Parts: sequence; C-alpha cells; structure tokens
Amino acid sequence: MEFACSHVVCNWSPEGSLMGGSDEGGSGLSVYPCSPPGEGGTTDPGVALRLSVTEHMYDNRISVIPQREPGLVPPPLPPRRFASQKYPRRTSLPPPPPPLSSLPPPLPARGAEGQGEQSIRLKANVNVLSLSVGRLVDISRASGIQTTQCPVMHCGRCSAALSSLSSVQNTQETAVWLCEFCGLQNTLSTSGPGAGSKVGSRVRGAPRGRDVIYLPLQTDQDYQNLEDVMVVFCVDISGSMSVTSEVTPGNAMRSATYVSRLQVVVYGDGSGVPVSLRDWALVDYDYLRQRGQQYNTPHCIAESYQHLSLRVKELREHGATALGPAALVSVAMASRFVGSKVILCTDGRANIGLGEMEESPAPFSSTQSPYFYRQLANEAANKGVIVSVMTFEGTDCRLAEVGLLADQTGGRVNIVNIGTVATEIQSALADNILATGVTATLLAADGMYFPYEECNHCLVRDIGNVTEGVEITFQFACKPDSTESFMRRDRLPFQLQLSFTTRDQQKVTRIITEQRRVTTSSWVWAGSLNMSVLGVHCAQLCARLTMKGRVHEAQRQLRAQQVLLKDISEQRCNPKEESIYGNWINTMTTICDDLTTDSQALSDEAAKMVYQMKRASSVCQRRRKQTDTVAL
Repeated sequence: MEFACSHVVCNWSPEGSLMGGSDEGGSGLSVYPCSPPGEGGTTDPGVALRLSVTEHMYDNRISVIPQREPGLVPPPLPPRRFASQKYPRRTSLPPPPPPLSSLPPPLPARGAEGQGEQSIRLKANVNVLSLSVGRLVDISRASGIQTTQCPVMHCGRCSAALSSLSSVQNTQETAVWLCEFCGLQNTLSTSGPGAGSKVGSRVRGAPRGRDVIYLPLQTDQDYQNLEDVMVVFCVDISGSMSVTSEVTPGNAMRSATYVSRLQVVVYGDGSGVPVSLRDWALVDYDYLRQRGQQYNTPHCIAESYQHLSLRVKELREHGATALGPAALVSVAMASRFVGSKVILCTDGRANIGLGEMEESPAPFSSTQSPYFYRQLANEAANKGVIVSVMTFEGTDCRLAEVGLLADQTGGRVNIVNIGTVATEIQSALADNILATGVTATLLAADGMYFPYEECNHCLVRDIGNVTEGVEITFQFACKPDSTESFMRRDRLPFQLQLSFTTRDQQKVTRIITEQRRVTTSSWVWAGSLNMSVLGVHCAQLCARLTMKGRVHEAQRQLRAQQVLLKDISEQRCNPKEESIYGNWINTMTTICDDLTTDSQALSDEAAKMVYQMKRASSVCQRRRKQTDTVAL
C-alpha cells in the first residue's frame, strides 16, 4: 500500500459540505453514497451529507513554504553568558505587569502556520492510497513474504484479520482479541477441558506479520497446463467493413495500396466447418453460449496456420452488424481456458440481435444493450477471459457501451486505423492474466468512510481479472463526529485483504496491515505529498464519475486537483511527472467541459480516453514493469 500523504489528515471534508451549499447544476455533493447512520436520520442511497461550519472546528488548510530570497541570512545569535561575568543581585521585586487589555489574546500558532508560512485551502482530499495489484497477486515474486496454511482469524463484527497490530490478552482458559478497527472483544476460543493449551497453540500459531500470504492446503488436483489458452478474433464483416483505406508505402511497398479492413483480422481456428447462426438464434442468449462452448478447436496455431490464412482471404463483407451475438459466442469459446483472450473489432453500431444499439422506435432497443454488455462482461470476468475492443477512426460504435466488455475484464479500449491495428493487437495479446476473481477489502478505523463509494469503514471492491501493471486507488476521510477522538490517538490502522485465484487455480488471500500517524491539514507540507498517487487517483476517480454521468462532480474534482498539483510542483519540481499527470487532468477537463449535461452521451473518442484513464498507472509502476522486463 502506497499512501499519498505520510499522515492521515483528519480534518479534511468536502468543500460543499462545509459551506452547506450545493454544486453547480443543482445536485448535492454526494461524497457519501448515503448519509452515515445516525446522521440526518436517513440511510437512503444518494442522499448527500451536509454540514454547517460550526460542526467542524478545523479548517482545510495546507502549508505552502515560501522559498527564501537569496542574500538573506538569519540575524546573529546573541552573546552567551559565561560564568566569569558578574551581575548585580536583584534586591527588589520586578515592576508589576501592565493592565490587561480588554481584547482576547492572539490565537497560538497551529502547526507550521506559526513559522511565517502561507497556507491555502485544501479542496482536494490527500487521504489517498494506491495498490499495485499486479505485483500483489504475483506470488511467484513474493519470496520474502511470510506464508502460511493456517486459516485467517477474522473479527466477528468488521471481518478484520488478526495481525501484528492486534492486541491479544491470554488467560488460562480464553484468549481475547480487542479489534483495533471496531473495538469488538473477540473470544478466540471457549473454555473447556484442555482449552488453555488449545488457545495458546492457536494464538501462537496464528501469523502475526505485517504482510502475510494465506495459501490453501495441498490437494491432489489434476494437472493443468497453464499454456492452454485461446485467442478468439471477433471481426465485424458487415457491409461497412468493405471501406478501404490508403496505406502509406513503406520499405516493403513500392506504391500506395488500398487495403480492406478485413485483411487484418481473423475469426475461428480455421480447421473446422464454419457454423452459421441466424434468425432467432441471434436473440437467444443461452443457445448462443451453448454453441460457443461446444465449438471444438482441436489444433494449435502452428498446426492451423495455413487454414487460418485461407479463411481470412475467403472472408467477404455482407449483412448487418450482429456484434452482440458474435461477442457472446466468442466469450463462450474462450471460457474453456482461464487466461484466454477475445479481440473484438468493429466499425459500426450493433444493429441486429442481442446488444442492438441502432436507434429504433422499439422501446427496448436502447435500454437493453447496456445490460447485455454488462452481463456478458461479468460472465467473461468470472471465467477469466480478457476482452479487448477496437474500433476504427471516423466511426460511431457507441464505444461507451461496448467498452464495458474491456473495462470489466481487464482488456484494452482503443480507436485504430489500418496502420495501427496490428500494433494494437500485439499489445492486447501481451496482456496476460496473473489472477482472476480478485476482490480487495479495505478496512480503516471505525469512524472513517470512503468518499463516493462507502459510508462505512469497510470497503469491498470487485476487481476481477488482473494483469501486470494494474493499479487501483482509494480515497478515505474521517467523519466529522470522529475527528476529535482520532486527534487524541497517535496512529490509525489500515488493512488490505486481497482474495484471488491464481492461474493454477489456487485460492489465495494476502493481508497487509499498516498504521499511519494522525494530523491536521495545517501540518501537511505540499512538497511532501506523492504526486504519483494523487495524479493516478484523480484520473481514475474522474473517469469513473464521468462514466456514471456525474460530470459536475468530476469537474469539481479536476479543479481541486489542478490547484493541488500546481502547489506540489512548485515545492518539489519534477518536470516528467508534472507533464504526465498534468496532461491527464487537461484531457479529462476537456472531456467534461464538452459534456453540457450529466445525461449527455460520450462520443467514441471521449469514451476511449475515459476508459484509458480508468486504467491509468503511475510513472513508477511503468518504470518497474520495464525494469522487470529487462531483468527477465
């Protein structure tokens, strides 16, 4: 876990909540998915939490240390007294102090503000942490991490795991664990004959490290070849795919050539008789899935290369775009092998069968397509299949909806042309699954919450398929009524529980527990913040808000992050990081500014950028991946 700030800033709160107003456009600032229980008397989803200024005794300020002007030096120290110096002894009392003024005394300096520093209002939340999930699930590189086959010992209320931070009181008959997250007293064993030795052995045998990997017990399972994966090319061969594009001549081409888009994609293994699906089959979900699962591909690529080449040359464009049925059959074919890939290529909207998106007077045509693609994406993720989506420049494919297939399975979304499609296919083929069914559970101290996601101190996020380089971020904050109690504590605990299934079908849980010191924003120096974590989080959060139609909230986050990143760059200049993260923010700002209403649909180009922002990773993460590649 990598934090953006070295401390937990307890007094941050949303600007709209402090001012008690609403955002532009009339919608409340719903950083709470629902109002916390007991506050406002409601737990209805989507109800914004509003606070008055008097309910919060701290402000949101952050220290900005001005640079010292050149040539200025501090004054010399006064002379010190030496034992040889003689001073007359006082024989009378000192004069009385002057009368007290009627005005109150000045407020004492808080934090770094009393040292001649300036301060700015902290609109962006710096309570952000980042998880390099791709590294965390790769247990082959976790040689120095503690491993165990003992079961995880969970708290009975918040499901926190026993860790190195846990305080366990052992007696002769029982062992009591006072949960550091929710305060529940957990009895680890009941009294009974011989219970004392059992309790002691359980507690002594339980792993108490900061980072522990829980492995399953060894079982006699059938051997599984991890190299058995399938690549399915799902190609749109409708009439619009007959459009040709001029290819610029290269070293191997003497003159410009006009190439049909069909020449760069392939469907099937080419060794069997093609299966035709038409009419009623295009709207039967179960039938299409069954046919895909039963389609036999007995030969590897080395054996079927000649057949595939012939099939590609025989392809002819015709008919409508049955994108949904074709994608379903492709996922069903690939689902027989964990780690398989589906590469979907189209240049138009689906206009027939399941997932139809063509504008139609039918009342179900536009509302059913998002559900279909979301359902198919969930099914692919559960089977460990990656789906990548490619469309062509100058087309309108409703990429915001079709892109769900890639977004929820760990695939790529891109708009290509005839010159870049081969490179994009190679990039998609390089994304190998490290783990499937990945779920991240993040716990913080009771009294904290996760803005925009969870009003409780426990957040569960389903990640699905994970490839190398995947990085996700979270932001957290303290509830106003818990700020005082947190300020009286020295540190606050955090715990990540990462559950996943490896390629060899091992169900593994990795638990990391840390603690952070507590502070107020007045003590935070802008130059000490992690620009990498904040930049990635801003890109991912604003992309998620935009895809959900919460454009005004995304715009507000972008403005706050722009100010914060500017202050960070002034204190700790890093031109490369500043350029990368600044470009991300500028891109998202342009997209959000082009959307005049929350209900306005994204263009294909905007949807591509938003999906890519959701996959954003830090510069350090990409450097680490490049280093690992060179080392291998």
